[in-house]
Amino acid sequence: MEEQCFYLGRWVTGDAAPASAVRYDPADLTTHAVLVGMTGSGKTGLLITMLEEAARQGLPAIIIDPKGDLTNLLLHFPALRPADFEPWLDAEAARRQNLSLPALAEKTAARWKAGLAEWDLGPDELTRLGDAVDYRIFTPGSTAATPVNLLSSFAAPPLPWEEHREMLRERIASTVTALLGLIGLTEIDPLRSREHILLSNLLEHAWSRGQSLDLSELILQVQEPPIERLGAFPLERFFPEKERFELALLLNNFLAAPSFQTWLEGQPLDAAELLAAPNGKPRFSIFYLAHLSETERMFFVTLLLASVETWMRAQRGSSGLRALLAFDEIVGYLPPVANPPSRPVLLRLLKQGRAFGLGLALATQNPVDLNYKALSNAGTWFIGRLQTEQDKQRLLDGLQSLEGGIDRAAFDALMANIKPRVFLLHNIHQGSPRLFTTRWALNYLAGPLTRAQLPAFRSLAPAAPQAPASKSVVYDNGTPLSIFPSLSPVGAHRDAPSLNAPPPVPIQSAPRPPAQPASRPPHERTSTRPPVPNGINEYTLPAVLSLQKALAAIGGTYIGPLEPLGLLYRPALIAQAEVRYLARKYNLQYARRSACLVPPTGRAAWDTCQRSPFDADQLNALPLPAARYAPLPGEWSSPRALAALEKDFIDFVYRTGSITLRANEALKIFAAPDLPASEFQRQLQEAARAGMQLEINKLTAAIDTKLEALKRRIERQEDRIDRREDDVGHRKNEQTGADFELITSLFTRRKRSLSSSLSKRRLTKEAETSLREAQKELDELEAEWNQLLEERKTAVQRAAAEWEARADQVSEILLPPYRKDIFIELFGIAWLPFYQIQARDQMVEAPAYT
Repeated sequence: MEEQCFYLGRWVTGDAAPASAVRYDPADLTTHAVLVGMTGSGKTGLLITMLEEAARQGLPAIIIDPKGDLTNLLLHFPALRPADFEPWLDAEAARRQNLSLPALAEKTAARWKAGLAEWDLGPDELTRLGDAVDYRIFTPGSTAATPVNLLSSFAAPPLPWEEHREMLRERIASTVTALLGLIGLTEIDPLRSREHILLSNLLEHAWSRGQSLDLSELILQVQEPPIERLGAFPLERFFPEKERFELALLLNNFLAAPSFQTWLEGQPLDAAELLAAPNGKPRFSIFYLAHLSETERMFFVTLLLASVETWMRAQRGSSGLRALLAFDEIVGYLPPVANPPSRPVLLRLLKQGRAFGLGLALATQNPVDLNYKALSNAGTWFIGRLQTEQDKQRLLDGLQSLEGGIDRAAFDALMANIKPRVFLLHNIHQGSPRLFTTRWALNYLAGPLTRAQLPAFRSLAPAAPQAPASKSVVYDNGTPLSIFPSLSPVGAHRDAPSLNAPPPVPIQSAPRPPAQPASRPPHERTSTRPPVPNGINEYTLPAVLSLQKALAAIGGTYIGPLEPLGLLYRPALIAQAEVRYLARKYNLQYARRSACLVPPTGRAAWDTCQRSPFDADQLNALPLPAARYAPLPGEWSSPRALAALEKDFIDFVYRTGSITLRANEALKIFAAPDLPASEFQRQLQEAARAGMQLEINKLTAAIDTKLEALKRRIERQEDRIDRREDDVGHRKNEQTGADFELITSLFTRRKRSLSSSLSKRRLTKEAETSLREAQKELDELEAEWNQLLEERKTAVQRAAAEWEARADQVSEILLPPYRKDIFIELFGIAWLPFYQIQARDQMVEAPAYT
């Protein structure tokens, strides 16, 4: 039996007798425990010790940690190596002790090993502590550890409405109060606040019909409620539309804020999943809240407590401890006077938790923070050192007011001797109150940890698996259609089966509504088509792609089951304008279209959302039946805002609408932007060839005339030379004859005159001279011919080079548009169809439009 009890420390004795161990029956926690003690009293160490013992017993726990102390529950180091302690030590503390960090780590490891040995604890207990439960740290509103998805908090609880109507209405009241507080409406009376009454009725209307809501659907229903009357008044008289719209704007601003998006990621707020790992191993879910504001903490804690209550109601009755809810620093959540939204839920848990095996352990520094009437159900009190005498008297007043009262004088005497790490234990299930000293903690108590230190815990307790928000896997009749690498592969790591004994009473999962995606993206379950502002055009893109083609377009591979979720229409801002350009100087008459499709992500960035133009005839498709709609962003809900966006789009088209003309000023040829470069080059070459030919014809006309005249002269001169050559030949023959006759006469009696021979020789020389003069004149004519040919060739080459250079003289002319020539063709809200498919714990979304 002692092995099943919590080992909390040793009793304080008044003599030298050895102190016996304090054994606390965990079943006593079904009547809850309260821990009170000032800073430095050891209160947080005692709470961690209790949780260590719960873990060793295999009991699951939900732990609310507003300051960051309870994250120390993961700092158990079985090997007790200095290197294990070093990352969690304070460098400033090492400096003050004049030690290096490794030296301080060695000293700390030795101190922890000695402290554990003093209390008969060691590596075996540390190993069992680490293996007994699955540790997870959650950071709502942050990704420092595992974020928490709050959408499930507005889902219809898996409890019959008629049977649990009263409890569910109380949960609705707490949830609405927390939600209104988060948007700044803190002073809320549920019976007088129209905002509270309207939101409560909307939630009740949905939950009573088994329908879930998320914030987006809730905002739409605030504008167009599915109810006609509230009480005796018509809805419009009780809460006019204009004033409802102001409430919707407040909620939508919160929903649209980038900081809120982290609240929509990660682990669903489901107590059954928070208390048990997927393999059935008990889980310690630690909620780190130090980074949140007071209103955010109140909002989250209220929703968490409501989830725990819903889980609790779904359990069978139990006399043993099934699960533990630990809450450190409960100040402000269960006050004696005010009524924050967390207070009613905590009251119900304190009153009814025992019947279902749920134990609460609540800790605080100041007794004045406690509502003692609410804590009348607490059976165990751990009272540590208090700061002032006033605190002690306030606590004694509170304990004395509890059922059965106390011996005030005896308590006063015992509390006078309380030292650090010493507590007065008052347990209604045991005997009289006694003092005890808390044992050495198994975990290293590093003190409050900051958000920046949380990522280091991933090596100790990896973040819970989350479904990525990007692409996933899709199947069609068992055949993979596309690949989405972001999903975990088959055989992904799962926690190993626990070898520890199960909790005394097994956890029973609550019945669930019909299957829904575990990580359904936010704001996407509205069946109501959000209204667009008056006077704004509305378009619907047709779903022209089949599911297979849509999935193929986004690519990827995956192995796993599919759950079709239907068609979702998302809003986008559509804008299209035609710009006309008319420039007679450049012989230009040109028009082009500029189109944008802006997703609802804030201010329109026109330069990043351009696409090919739309065919206006295809934008009037009828929405498919049974489709769902994403909400219209707040910034698109005003005609004035959309008119400003339209003007901004026109300004964008004007600023960026300049076109570039390719121009050849020399050839007077200009190319419109859509003319291919090869065609423009062809036009230039043809124009250059034509211009060159005209200039060549002009330049060579005179030369060709001269050449023609010179050709005739050369021909005449060649004829003259031919005659002269004949004459020279004739004269030479005559001279040869005369010379022969003269020589012959010397041997005969026939006498010839010498003068005749000399005359013939003279005539021959004259003929030869005349021939040479004619030949020289022909050479001069031929030289002149060659010179004219060279001149012609040079002129042709020069003209060709000049025109070739002109063809290469391409420049660019920037031609801006005129505002009067910009014509808006399309502007308004376009609904874009997307296929949605659930693959395992992740959603696939594929555009059904082109």
